[in-house]
Amino acid sequence: MAIGLALFLSGCATFAPNPPQDQSNICEIFREQPSWYDYARESQEKWGTPIATQMAFIQQESSFRSHIRPDRKYYLGFIPGPRPSSAKGYAQAQDPVWEEYEDQAGSLFARRTHMKHATDFIGWYNRRSQQQAGISLTNPEHLYYAYHEGAGGYQRGTYRGKSHVLSAGRQVAARANRYQAQLNSCEAEFQCRKFYQVWPFCRR
Repeated sequence: MAIGLALFLSGCATFAPNPPQDQSNICEIFREQPSWYDYARESQEKWGTPIATQMAFIQQESSFRSHIRPDRKYYLGFIPGPRPSSAKGYAQAQDPVWEEYEDQAGSLFARRTHMKHATDFIGWYNRRSQQQAGISLTNPEHLYYAYHEGAGGYQRGTYRGKSHVLSAGRQVAARANRYQAQLNSCEAEFQCRKFYQVWPFCRR
């Protein structure tokens, strides 16, 4: 059974989409994976976090790798030890907060390795940061600090003493701004591509 489970999980990772080749351009990302635009747009409409910010978070957290997890520690160079956290998937959500998401907004079928659920999770988490810490949904830098530290940690300012978190937050903000400028020039091609989407009602 253990071998069968390992093969099944390996197969899931095998059939997951490859990371986009050009992660610097959101238009190219969505051209490779147009369904990702649909998922991010659904999350934006539901929770309010802009599409560009969602994708900037995911690029920072996982570089669009679906099954990535933190590297294990090795003892004596070859004995595998525990992972430093339970983070997993596109959004690198950890077990406790993912369970909260499942209870409050997701479902038992939500998977951290599926982009639809990853974008929805980020939208849900940022809405919670807005409600608990008063962070604007148009402020990707501080949303990321709260994403990394939690709303309580953010309010205590724990991120201020962590240079790597400050650097990551600035990178997320710069990437979100760049993604938004790019999306402004190409979003129309993703809005009305399905046979049941009728112009101009599909444009928003």
